[in-house]
Amino acid sequence: MKRLRQIREEEIISQFLMAEYYQQEFDKDRCQLEQIVYDPNLDDEAENSLRRALLYRRRGAMWRELPSDTQWFEVDFTSDDCDRVNVFPRAQWRSVARGNFNAQFVAAKIRSQFGSANPSALTLKIRALLTRMEEEGPSSTVMLIGLDEHQLVTLLEGNHRFVASLLLPREIMFRRIRIVCGFSPHMEKCCWYKTSLPSLSHYLKNRIKHFWNKGDDIAQWLPQVPRTRHKEELSEAAGVPQGDKVA
Repeated sequence: MKRLRQIREEEIISQFLMAEYYQQEFDKDRCQLEQIVYDPNLDDEAENSLRRALLYRRRGAMWRELPSDTQWFEVDFTSDDCDRVNVFPRAQWRSVARGNFNAQFVAAKIRSQFGSANPSALTLKIRALLTRMEEEGPSSTVMLIGLDEHQLVTLLEGNHRFVASLLLPREIMFRRIRIVCGFSPHMEKCCWYKTSLPSLSHYLKNRIKHFWNKGDDIAQWLPQVPRTRHKEELSEAAGVPQGDKVA
């Protein structure tokens, strides 16, 4: 694994939010803010603050655990690196991994269930993703976290897509996914990277501290320029003259 270029946190948050924006937590905002999510202006600080607030609505508990000195990089990811990736050590992955969170091991376990008469929901999702990824199309971003590019890394976002991609020929896999990594020498303190009593204690304290802060108060960040731009584009699409307003 080799670092190619450093990426601003604002871009990472934007990519993460794009991948999550279909979730029900965003139902009430989807139409109003979809252009700010899917066509981001990363130089607009109000937009960046708005996207962070939206992401925190669903993933605040996760993002707060990342060390403050985490730096993000796009990386040159090779076949040899696949064996150094672990899936997210939580939820449905635990039942498949049975203590071995190596992504290639998990992918092999799921592939062995493809012929099952009663496949799990996870197996069905991976099969559906695999079928979709076999077709050519734009690549999607998968996010990993770790200490540095030489040691084990853990999937933070894109677990399903990465595991499905491992079941593709490598030349297709690397056309279908783009890998970015968040590195910090303090990443072992993050429970999403390494589960330990100290990291879980820190997570619990943060959950209690931010229990009433759901991260969905976005009104203060609604940027006037992007909303105006969004309305103008909707007007043009609907055939409304520029001087007219869209309610």
